[in-house]
Amino acid sequence: MTANRRFRRVVRIGPVQVATYYDGRGREKHTAACTAPRCGFTTDYDSRAAAELAARAHRCRVH
Repeated sequence: MTANRRFRRVVRIGPVQVATYYDGRGREKHTAACTAPRCGFTTDYDSRAAAELAARAHRCRVH
């Protein structure tokens, strides 16, 4: 089952994109996802600041 999310306030911090969306229960969530090939880094947070911090601290291990 796939989730149909509408992302808003999308910003790019290095290779990581940070976006805001509403989950299935109507709560606002924030996600950080790396766009580098074969990286696979993605996380969800309750606060925008935490997602942006994770994006700034992320280092891809894939070369």
